[in-house]
Amino acid sequence: MLRALYLVIIAVCILPTIPGLLGVVVSALGYIPPLGLHQFTFDGFREVFGWAGVWQSISMTLYTAFISSYLACLITFAVLQSAWGTRFWRKIELALSPLLAMPHVAFAIGFAFLFAPTGMGVRLLASLFDYDPSGQGVNDLASLVRDPKAIGLIVMLALKEVPFLLLMSIPILQQLNVDKLEKVSHSMGYTSSQTWWKCILPQWFSKLRFPMMAVLAYSLSVVDVALIVGPSNPPTFAVLVWRWFNDPDLSLLPRAAAGAVVLFILASITIAISRLIEWLVTRYYRSWQYSGRQGLSLPGKSLFSLITIVTAVMLPLMVIWSFAQRWRFPGLLPSRFSFRFWQYEWDSILSTLEQSLLLAVVSASIALVLALLSHEYRLRHRWQIPGYIIAVPMLVPQLSILFGMQVATLYVSSDSYWLWVCWSHIFFAFPYVYLSLDGPWRGFDDGLTRVSLSLGKSPLYTWFKVKLPILLPAVVFAWAVGISVSLAQYLPTLVLGAGRISTLTTEAVALSSGFDRRVTAIYAIWQAILPLMFFAFAIAISRLQSRYRRLTIKGLSINESLSRKPRHP
Repeated sequence: MLRALYLVIIAVCILPTIPGLLGVVVSALGYIPPLGLHQFTFDGFREVFGWAGVWQSISMTLYTAFISSYLACLITFAVLQSAWGTRFWRKIELALSPLLAMPHVAFAIGFAFLFAPTGMGVRLLASLFDYDPSGQGVNDLASLVRDPKAIGLIVMLALKEVPFLLLMSIPILQQLNVDKLEKVSHSMGYTSSQTWWKCILPQWFSKLRFPMMAVLAYSLSVVDVALIVGPSNPPTFAVLVWRWFNDPDLSLLPRAAAGAVVLFILASITIAISRLIEWLVTRYYRSWQYSGRQGLSLPGKSLFSLITIVTAVMLPLMVIWSFAQRWRFPGLLPSRFSFRFWQYEWDSILSTLEQSLLLAVVSASIALVLALLSHEYRLRHRWQIPGYIIAVPMLVPQLSILFGMQVATLYVSSDSYWLWVCWSHIFFAFPYVYLSLDGPWRGFDDGLTRVSLSLGKSPLYTWFKVKLPILLPAVVFAWAVGISVSLAQYLPTLVLGAGRISTLTTEAVALSSGFDRRVTAIYAIWQAILPLMFFAFAIAISRLQSRYRRLTIKGLSINESLSRKPRHP
């Protein structure tokens, strides 16, 4: 039974990559029979590279992905170096869930409200300095939204990916046993900062390989965030390919498919370069690890505090914008407030909210069940699909496989839009849920299971009564991660839903491109609040479970002490 279910997992969460890639490659070569294209040609690729400004768009995409990803990696290392094992690290662990809960689109909208030419950052600078009516001096200092050099996109992506890299670094540093490394290094005369650079950085950086690849692939292929914060003329290459897919002239579809193939090739080259960088830093040029005792102490605590403050300011700012009726520049607060924008949009928001919640809960629950079955199959049969294959949906650009998946779904059922959108959410959420459960499942003491089975309990009873209660916080947290990933899906909802399935993310991105900021703020608020609610629920379950275990252990110890007391006649 478990083996049959594992085959279902492979069919639902892994195999769709193959028709996705094959479909887009065949279409890129000009073979699309429904459109009357029956010959294989390279015209689509010629049109891609003949597009005006395409090389500038590609180069901008590459340096944006590399700089933002490695800047996030450097900030993550700085935070770990300065805070690991200290009291401040406990505050970081408490702040990680709210920071991770903020979806990329909501973060991008909040970032735009802060650093747009009339954003709060510019307003603060205008209030501190003499305001020029032309606004040139102030705007040049603070405008990071849609700047032609994509500096704002780099900063925004770097700030957003730091919490994810910090979360992925926790099990890595626990495996490295940092305390022992520091004690040995201190006995040899190295300081803490030198220890982190010489001993911990090479090991941590090599073990952070897959998270860094996921961050690089996302930064290279992101569309929704680039539409909000990124440059517009020329845009990043992923946005350019997305515009080609939306072209009403279907005869130009090979050009869009060819662009998706080029995007996949760029992502593959980027991942290969990141692997080369890792090898050069940790294996080839290793003289810096033992040449002298230089070690720079980085201001990681200040950087994390800055990220937390920027993120914490976004939600109140969006709330203010949602009630602002008149807010003239450079005023720090609106001169008039009104509830009418909430009243006008409430009916449409309510329906969108219900659909988003239903999609997220259903897809995350199914992804969670599949991930649990995968881990149990690995423990039972000592075999699993390699992790890099499971992580393929995280590493492959969504545009490069979604068109092929859409073509495949048309052959099965062309009007089951909700079903295909839910399936795509499961497909992209499964790797995150699986990786969230990987550490807790590997760290579980299997001796408890063996003891229960030796007492005559069934495997199912053992799993529900022994294993699940201990791992319940990790399971609920993985479920919250799946819901957060589902709520953030933009391209899968649009492509497989054919525009008929509306979610908070699709509406927020559509409204952010020039519509009223007040309505945009309302959708961004809900998109930020929903994942936060589920992460708060996961934290509450974890606290209750740990408290229940402490009380249970305390009660058992009291009963044991009472039973040992001698009884007098």
